[in-house]
Amino acid sequence: MIPSIAVLHFENQRWRSPRLWIPLFLLWVPALLLAPLAVLVLAGLSLAGGIGPWRALRVLWEFLCSLPGTHVHVRADGKTVQVRVF
Repeated sequence: MIPSIAVLHFENQRWRSPRLWIPLFLLWVPALLLAPLAVLVLAGLSLAGGIGPWRALRVLWEFLCSLPGTHVHVRADGKTVQVRVF
């Protein structure tokens, strides 16, 4: 299943931001409109790299489908960034 929502959370020693819910499913509308151009670019790049265009498309789709459940937590210099993808 493709990702539908990402949650971002930022904080440092002085403040905490509210969790930002980003609806990724809204990004699929412009992605569908740009899909013909993206397929041509992907096919050209895959052929230039010596990879079959169908294999490149399959790998891209598998990558997108593996994103739900991703949790990234980064802490450095007293600042924290958290990203979760549902």
